[in-house]
Amino acid sequence: MNAPSTATPEVVLELRQATKKYAGVPAIEDVDFNLRRGEVHALLGENGAGKSTLSKVLAGVVTLSSGHMLLEGREVSFKTPLEAHHHGIAMVFQETSLVPSMTVAQNLFLGQEAFFNRLRGIYIAAQQFLQSLNFDVNPTALVGMLGAAQKQMVEIARAVLNNARIIIFDEPTATLTPEEKRYFFDLVVQLKKRGVSIIFISHALEEALLLADRITILRDGKLVVTDDKDQFDRARIIQAMVGRDMSQTMYGVHKTRVRPQGECLLSVQNLRMASMVKNNSLSVFAGQVTGVFGLVGAGRTETFKVVAGLIKRDFFYGGEVRLRGRPVRYRVPAPAVRDGIAYITEDRKSEGFFDHMSIPRNIYLGVLAKKKGRQPMVSASEERSLGEYWTKMLSIRAIDKSVQVVELSGGNQQKVVIAKSLAQEPDVIIFDEPTRGVDVGAIAEIHAEINRLADAGKAVVVISSYLPEILSLSDRILVAKKGKVVEEFSALEATEEKIMYAAIH
Repeated sequence: MNAPSTATPEVVLELRQATKKYAGVPAIEDVDFNLRRGEVHALLGENGAGKSTLSKVLAGVVTLSSGHMLLEGREVSFKTPLEAHHHGIAMVFQETSLVPSMTVAQNLFLGQEAFFNRLRGIYIAAQQFLQSLNFDVNPTALVGMLGAAQKQMVEIARAVLNNARIIIFDEPTATLTPEEKRYFFDLVVQLKKRGVSIIFISHALEEALLLADRITILRDGKLVVTDDKDQFDRARIIQAMVGRDMSQTMYGVHKTRVRPQGECLLSVQNLRMASMVKNNSLSVFAGQVTGVFGLVGAGRTETFKVVAGLIKRDFFYGGEVRLRGRPVRYRVPAPAVRDGIAYITEDRKSEGFFDHMSIPRNIYLGVLAKKKGRQPMVSASEERSLGEYWTKMLSIRAIDKSVQVVELSGGNQQKVVIAKSLAQEPDVIIFDEPTRGVDVGAIAEIHAEINRLADAGKAVVVISSYLPEILSLSDRILVAKKGKVVEEFSALEATEEKIMYAAIH
């Protein structure tokens, strides 16, 4: 069950009795873990199980409170990521660590620059390298202007370019399309053949079962099991992760009923936004979950950002947005929020929360955004009660209520982002990739909240790149392609094959 406590010739990296505490509370406790040369080792667990803490210890981001780390049999203790990098360890973070004001090529070669640099030479080298990985990213583009999927590609490319001997991938496929995922899987196979050892953290259990040689599962900061991949199936993984059987609460159950359409709360007609949204038309009804599926570049997110006032549609011939039959044109989000529209972003790190504020303060700022006036009245008691209510309502887990949101696990950060919007009491709620980078337990909780909102008569939109999620949540499904909705299905008739065919052909 536990990883061996003595190094063998094939073990390249090992933790023994590893413990890391924050404010006296262990994030990981007495964990034994080892990584063999040329293997893919999946690291699984719920949000808050300790996966990120363990990987950050290995990558030099944090140091152990107690225990030992051995690299090729020799004890080491990395104080910085740069020190780990010099020892051949690279980490591709779930939340990208790129420099947004630099180009893709500059980010790739950051830290490897010669004394004199010719940008043209860097761009050519970057272009050739990205093409060798089948990554469609412009090397001259500013990273800050890229979408989440392309940023992830640059992170992956940078780790490979640095010739790391050990690469830790934290949710590397969360933002990638099915085609891009296949390229990534092929890349992992190539790296493995070259003797690179890989730690693979993912909430997509099928990916772990496909790629891994061994699987380690953590729960509440402790090691539950390490075993060969062949000893696991999806049910055993979930049982080990959450300590209970959730096979009936997850994906795979075909819908036998859908909610009836209520009032048409939101309609979009011939919407245009630059090259991303082209004559897009759709409707959203009260009391239903409307699922929106499409590949990267389909214009799904951009359409609903226009609706919520985060970006502007074309000034001339930009189309029309109607809320409860009334034409609206939001140039900033505040009036949309006051009119009852909430957009829950796909990029929680950059757009979803204030890193160094507490959970109650983040949620309360969502409420203040709805109040009119330049300086709305602030109430400490209201902030406290709202924080307590939504922390309980969404089961937000934290060491204590004053902890900064940046210190929470990804799933709990996502719940804070959702709470911040739901505290505004909206009538139209747009969830953009609501469970990206979220564990199976939190997925079930977020799905339950989405269903509760629809049952309460809210108009709910779920934008997702994961087809099983679209099929399990939606009452009706819109398929977008090249900037507009091209097909609509009832959830009763929809299948993965039908939806994917409409998205591609």
